Amino acid sequence: MPLRITVLGTGYLGATHAACLAELGFDVLGLDTNEAQVGALAAGRLPFHEPELQKLLEAGLRSGKLRFSTSYEEAAAFGDVHFVCVGTPQRPDSDAADLSHLMTCIDALAPLLDRPCLVVGKSTVPVGTSEIVTERLAQVAPAGATAELAWNPEFLREGHAVADTLRPDRIVVGVRSARAEAVLREVYAGPLAAGVPFLVTDLPTAELVKTSANAFLATKVSFINAIAEV
Repeated sequence: MPLRITVLGTGYLGATHAACLAELGFDVLGLDTNEAQVGALAAGRLPFHEPELQKLLEAGLRSGKLRFSTSYEEAAAFGDVHFVCVGTPQRPDSDAADLSHLMTCIDALAPLLDRPCLVVGKSTVPVGTSEIVTERLAQVAPAGATAELAWNPEFLREGHAVADTLRPDRIVVGVRSARAEAVLREVYAGPLAAGVPFLVTDLPTAELVKTSANAFLATKVSFINAIAEV
């Protein structure tokens, strides 16, 4: 039976990921607690501009492959794979990441996971966050260890988010089991068939890959700006 996928958080990352997964042929349910945003997406209206995404959203809604909801109960019952795409902005009082939205999402979802599934973090987080999330799932999810965690960082460029999802330079997955790897290979079967590299790591390395990519980008921007001032 084909995998059914939920995308938790329907901001820039989540809305893009949900529409692209529907384009790849999966049945996808996007979830958000913002009723106005869910209503807009369900009506085919994007809350931001991103080339190519509007037509994918409309196509997914027309085909019935893509739906949106505010119900965690519906998401838990629907999904075999749950992609967590909530924001992790910088805290206003420090340089640390604000993980409150991520933890709120996990705390709402975990008690409803009563069958085997894969929870996949895509949010940018400090190294070690996956350990905390793994513990919460183990403690709270009725499915226990069969509600497994993986990490799959995103590398989206504004203005190229659809291409970066459907035809990425690489796919990085942090996993703890062969089952989790197999599930993610099934999710990304389309890009993999096109020759996209698939890099398998442990959870901390997958978290660090995203942090390293952001640091490298910031270094390049800073260097370019410094050269421009010379």
